[in-house]
Amino acid sequence: MNGKTDDQIDQEKYRAPALSKGLDILELLASEVDGLSQIAIAKQLNRNTSEIFRMLMVLCQRGYIEQREEDDRYQLTTKMFEVAHRHPPIRRLTSIAGDAMQRLANEVNQSMHLAIIHSGKVLVIAQVDCQDNNITAVRLGAQINIFDTASGRVLAAWMDQDGLDSLMKDVGTEPADKYQAFLDDLPKVKEAGYCESQSLTIAGVLNLSAPIFDFSGKVVAALTVPFIQRLSGTSVASVEECRERLIAVTKDISRRLGAGAHS
Repeated sequence: MNGKTDDQIDQEKYRAPALSKGLDILELLASEVDGLSQIAIAKQLNRNTSEIFRMLMVLCQRGYIEQREEDDRYQLTTKMFEVAHRHPPIRRLTSIAGDAMQRLANEVNQSMHLAIIHSGKVLVIAQVDCQDNNITAVRLGAQINIFDTASGRVLAAWMDQDGLDSLMKDVGTEPADKYQAFLDDLPKVKEAGYCESQSLTIAGVLNLSAPIFDFSGKVVAALTVPFIQRLSGTSVASVEECRERLIAVTKDISRRLGAGAHS
């Protein structure tokens, strides 16, 4: 007996060091807004620069990362986001929601975005703009701290305790008051069926967010309107009207995803 568990034996049997290094680099760069140099990457991953260099070259060749000319820092491209969108559930979700989102944006003269939970953050997977000259938009592919969003509250409010515990682990360290305020909001959001809250990042924006359910009754996405009141007189729908139409659209998208089919 060597004292090793079956899991440890399996881990050693199926080790793929090169793949692990490549994934480590992608995961590291995913959390760096301004990219990192080769030396910085090697230091943070506790690797030597020569082995990191080989991985960087392969990832560049495959189009997953790129090196900026002005400072030689490496950063992610949009390829990972594009690959994720080839995954059938996300592709189906954006396909079903896209036209409905654009119609609603035109009706209420507000922009909106569709978001999911990914690696403990809110990931924007679709964004549509209204026809007004002035818009408030969230960048497609943006990854946002769940505590700073109405979307995050909607996505978490219907989770069971195990799912919520797992999400909180993925989020990482946050100030205790911010953490608790988020958790305290969840029962109220679930009871109301939506989240309506002042933006925590932009003054004057009221976030309206509602859940989208799949056939199993799970919340798979949140559709959010960063509602703004235009002084030019082009605000065609009130907050109440916008909220009602948003909820109606999310219910329709949920129905098309099969929600309620087995209830």
